[in-house]
Amino acid sequence: MTDESIVAQLDTAFLRASESSAPVNQQLDMYADALRRHLPQFAGAVDRLVARLQRAGAGGAAPKVGEPMPPFWLPDELGRLVSLGEVLSQGPVALAFHRGHWCPYCQLNSRALASVVEQAAVFGGQIIGITPEQQHFTRRQKEEARAAFRILSDLENGYALSLNLAIWVGAEMEQSMSEFGCDLPRYQGNTSWFLPIPATFVVATDGIIRARFVDPDYRRRMDLDDLITALQAAGKAA
Repeated sequence: MTDESIVAQLDTAFLRASESSAPVNQQLDMYADALRRHLPQFAGAVDRLVARLQRAGAGGAAPKVGEPMPPFWLPDELGRLVSLGEVLSQGPVALAFHRGHWCPYCQLNSRALASVVEQAAVFGGQIIGITPEQQHFTRRQKEEARAAFRILSDLENGYALSLNLAIWVGAEMEQSMSEFGCDLPRYQGNTSWFLPIPATFVVATDGIIRARFVDPDYRRRMDLDDLITALQAAGKAA
């Protein structure tokens, strides 16, 4: 178990980052720096995981710009099945893969995405989150991020696997996450310890990917300005 004082320090760092007006990747850096200060061993395990994934080229085989986005049928946080075709009938979409409600980086990104939902809607754009968690946890993520966008459950990482985005966290990271109090088997309903690379795909109404961000370092996400610009361009191209 992690010392309560350290948890409190990290909670404070998360709050400061989330309340900052800085771009999302600077917010993520703020939290990552705090993690290095207060839990250097955990931060080191993260660095080793990221290095392993980068050496393996993780995410490199994911769908690319100009290719069609593979279809899906996934339940939202209320259990309603949602298809890619249904989503695209309403306008271009940014599909943002998240690791789960427990991940502070994903929470920071979810809050940042929530802040631009109305901006995206001006030109018909949508934002949808996808996580491998069970629905009561996706509901928690949505509530905690105050997100006015749907979050879909990709149970067993089935859709992420089809996109070559699912990765095994590895034995060291499994132990570190468990010691930190992250009960991934309970959140996902399985014991696989697989997670998606937190990628973002901007898809036009014709189903073609117009922009993407894929980085095995989950401490990095698509810049919001890039996301909005890509959604706007996708809307004009339809």
